[in-house]
Amino acid sequence: MQELLHVQATPVYILSGFLGSGKTTLLGKLLSYWKNQGLKPAVIMNEIGEVNLDGLAVGPDVPMAEMLDGCICCSIRADLSMELYELIQNERPDLVIIEATGAANPMEIFDAVTEASLYLKLDIKPMITVVDTAYFSELYASQQGKTYRLMMEQIRCGSVLVMNKLDRLNAEQQKEARELLMKLNPHAKIFEAVRCNVNLDELLTNRTVGEPHASDHHQHGKCGHEHPHGEHCNHPDHHHTHHSHSHVTVYTHYFKAAVNSVQFERFMKELPREVYRAKGILHFSDTSSRFLFQYAYRESDYLKITPQGQVPDVAVFIGEHFDQELIRAALEQLDQEGAEIKHAE
Repeated sequence: MQELLHVQATPVYILSGFLGSGKTTLLGKLLSYWKNQGLKPAVIMNEIGEVNLDGLAVGPDVPMAEMLDGCICCSIRADLSMELYELIQNERPDLVIIEATGAANPMEIFDAVTEASLYLKLDIKPMITVVDTAYFSELYASQQGKTYRLMMEQIRCGSVLVMNKLDRLNAEQQKEARELLMKLNPHAKIFEAVRCNVNLDELLTNRTVGEPHASDHHQHGKCGHEHPHGEHCNHPDHHHTHHSHSHVTVYTHYFKAAVNSVQFERFMKELPREVYRAKGILHFSDTSSRFLFQYAYRESDYLKITPQGQVPDVAVFIGEHFDQELIRAALEQLDQEGAEIKHAE
């Protein structure tokens, strides 16, 4: 690795934010922005499920490393260093952007990247945190629960805050949300957005991690090296389980047959409130197209797609302590009905 000492430092951007906040939307805009400048970006995506569906939005022309079924902030940290090294050595990108799972403690992500910088020449950029402003306001009103504490950590650790989904709040609520963010993180640069539409030139013009803003967080303990539930992780098999953070539950379901779209949409509407994020790719038996679906905070969205390569029909559900067996049974019932229809044909 000695040859890295004399090469130009590779910029590394870290994209943080809670599940469903709009990180992948912003990622897509950033990739287009950099490519239009003639740059070659690369992506590291971290998911706590078995399948990285967000990676499908990156496109085949962008080098990408996937880190699945674990989180950057724990046992998988050494893997991040190796992924960064191999990605930079093999692909020679002009920059790397890391999209972390929404369940990750942001300072732990910084630690993982700085660990890689011990033998990689990296220019670690300020953390960009995407905030689901409507959900943030709702959580702040209650000021309780592990999800609330995690979101507060992500906000406090961001050098750039993107107040996303502002169209869901009225003018007074928007003003209150901005004041709250300024109170929680007076050092951050704040951008207001709908669907993450922001001035990317301004977004990317900020201070580096080594300047006082980031070190202030270290000194005052606002972004300590703890997990959202306040405990350090020393479990040897941590990266092999879906319960990588005790308050976050992940269930992955692989479909055996095409399912009826009406029945599936009804199933999604009846999901328990403890499920706050879901996404997947599936065939519907009543249409010839394939769809990517997204679900966040009681709202679903379906997009017709043509996936690259061999991508199975799969759905991933993320939430807090929800009944996985209930979801599994309902999906297996849809599976069985889909298989029966196919057999009858």
